[in-house]
Amino acid sequence: MFDIHRVEIEWGGRTLRLETGHMARQADAAVFAQYGETSVLATVVGAKSPKPGIDFFPLTVNYQERTYAAGKIPGGYFKREGRPTEKETLTSRLIDRPIRPLFVEGFKNEVQVVITVMSHDAENDPDILGMVAASAALTLSGLPFLGPIAAARVGVVGGELVLNPMIDEMKDSTLDLVVAGTHDAVMMVESEAKELPEKLMLEAVMFGHTHFQPVIQAIIKLAEKAANEPWDIKLPDAGKYADQVKTIAEDGLKVAFSTKEKAKRQDLVAEVKKKVTEGVDTGDDAAEKVLLGTAFKKLEMDIMRGSVVSTGRRIDGRDLKTVRPILSEVHVLPRTHGSALFTRGETQALVVATLGTGEDEQYVDSLEGTKKQRFLLHYNFPPYSVGETGRMGSPGRREIGHGKLAWRAVHPLMPAADEFPYTIRIVSEITESNGSSSMASVCGASLALMDAGVPLKSPVAGIAMGLIKEGSDFAVLSDILGDEDHLGDMDFKVAGTENGVTALQMDIKITGITEEIMRIALDQAHEGRLHILAEMAKALTGARGELGEHAPRIETIKIPTDKIREVIGSGGSVIRAIVEESGAKIDIDDDGTVKVAAAKRESIEAALNRIKAITQEPEVGTIYKGKVVKVMDFGAFVNFFGAKDGLVHISQLAPGRPETVGEVVKEGQEVYVKLLGFDDRGKVRLSMKIIDQATGQEIPRAEGEPEEVFSAERPPRRERSGGGGGGRGRR
Repeated sequence: MFDIHRVEIEWGGRTLRLETGHMARQADAAVFAQYGETSVLATVVGAKSPKPGIDFFPLTVNYQERTYAAGKIPGGYFKREGRPTEKETLTSRLIDRPIRPLFVEGFKNEVQVVITVMSHDAENDPDILGMVAASAALTLSGLPFLGPIAAARVGVVGGELVLNPMIDEMKDSTLDLVVAGTHDAVMMVESEAKELPEKLMLEAVMFGHTHFQPVIQAIIKLAEKAANEPWDIKLPDAGKYADQVKTIAEDGLKVAFSTKEKAKRQDLVAEVKKKVTEGVDTGDDAAEKVLLGTAFKKLEMDIMRGSVVSTGRRIDGRDLKTVRPILSEVHVLPRTHGSALFTRGETQALVVATLGTGEDEQYVDSLEGTKKQRFLLHYNFPPYSVGETGRMGSPGRREIGHGKLAWRAVHPLMPAADEFPYTIRIVSEITESNGSSSMASVCGASLALMDAGVPLKSPVAGIAMGLIKEGSDFAVLSDILGDEDHLGDMDFKVAGTENGVTALQMDIKITGITEEIMRIALDQAHEGRLHILAEMAKALTGARGELGEHAPRIETIKIPTDKIREVIGSGGSVIRAIVEESGAKIDIDDDGTVKVAAAKRESIEAALNRIKAITQEPEVGTIYKGKVVKVMDFGAFVNFFGAKDGLVHISQLAPGRPETVGEVVKEGQEVYVKLLGFDDRGKVRLSMKIIDQATGQEIPRAEGEPEEVFSAERPPRRERSGGGGGGRGRR
């Protein structure tokens, strides 16, 4: 029934198994891959004919995690998986990026790659395995895919590079880097790092590239056994209209690409394109119109790229290394907790920081379990930022991906929870875009956080590098424009501080880049990053000394864990009452950590006093400020510690025993008392006369004067147990 083929190798200390012919046999290709006890199924299906009238390759990659893989049932009313999680979206992008450039140019058949996580051992992240399985399935499918590729995760644990570290090992790693590529070159890099030097980052990339070579050989070995026959594909003649387009458009495009302003340049290009459309007869055939558009884009690329490589000058007149003019502004929004407007050339990000409490933390459900996230970064790219109209709705893959890249860049610099116990959300609104809005978001996020008073370890900045490669000649570009990204060969983003790299992302459109090009790009990015940090320092060099006027204040105390139930109360009645009376927000962790937050100091103190009254006992010898709640013939009852009352005997009211209690205190009067101790029945003993009632300080005893004792003038039992004690006074 089954024609099963299998390949196994030892890789990174675990067995990697690739199998085909057992599942999903109606797909063009399917590979079941297992690493440790994590398993994925990757399938590939391609349409048999091109999708008409499109000028792009319609590839879709869907990575999906099933909760049964970890022995769980989904939450929610419907108890089934819903819209893709952030992890699924990011992994879909991660797999798409290195395989898309390897399809034959001109191939326009719709292709769908689906990777399903079917088993998860909580040790091996399925993303790398999913990429390997997808590559294997594409290699077997017969589609015009110029692979295979492979991928690896690289960590740095104890100063040593580690191949495919397990999930628990990553907690101690200073690097989380994913690298993918072919046998000859690197195709994609994605990483988060804790201020590591460029040299180590490059070493990690090449380490991963070297160590995934056995996987490429395993895929080739499987393909030798089970690959389908290559598809017989007739690609359209991409150069059919090249000469006609060049005659009509060459001079106009040269003028357009010597124009510095983006809007004017786009208008000039549009005029030239209109001339081409009107000057070349393609009839009503959609495929012919696509070929004409392809020829026009090819001419655009040739003119822009050739000029840069030959002259060293770019579209806007800059040399290869110069960064566009930068203006950093902070506190641009009056009511927000922190804000910044970062402008670099024609790219601008308005970034806002908001501080919240523990109840604002995001709960993230994953196959590994539920985690709480206290640092959030969201990126919005409205169509007006590029002068266009368009649909606005929930964030797409691009917005999620760019936001996560900026998150990775800033996250290593965030203070620990015990140092700064806030939930922090950053929102980057891209108000203008002409190249690397994600890196503008990094710079703006750093400034907004410092404006909000968040103690970042260091300011962080980012820069996008580009590449134009013509034969053996190439040029690495710093701070690329949108057109240089669109018409170039590489988008290489590097973020970090003065001390090192915190995030690195690389995508290419050619079949790979060399170690030499990566080294040049990293060195050039380092120079650019230092320049940007210096420009940012003109606005802020570090976090403000105090929080913004409208930010919540948080105080943290620790209570015994056996007192948590008392603070919460039956059905939450006690904590709700404290919140309503004080106006503060209260979060209680299982270890007894209590965070109290409010905009006003008085609200925090009121809540803390209530909590302390429930969880703490008064200390003998401590001076408290209290309020007289009842006056009796033999003394006054004072509420001095939360709900606790104590008796100040008439002999302890003032020096020289007064005739009556009323001549010293009245109900409602605030007084200072010292806790002397407890009598033989456990009743509280307080004294006023040894405290200066004006200052709250203890009056020093004269030399030889005996220490005050309560028992010397204890009232008769009938006085102490008389009807005037009341419930509060007898506590």
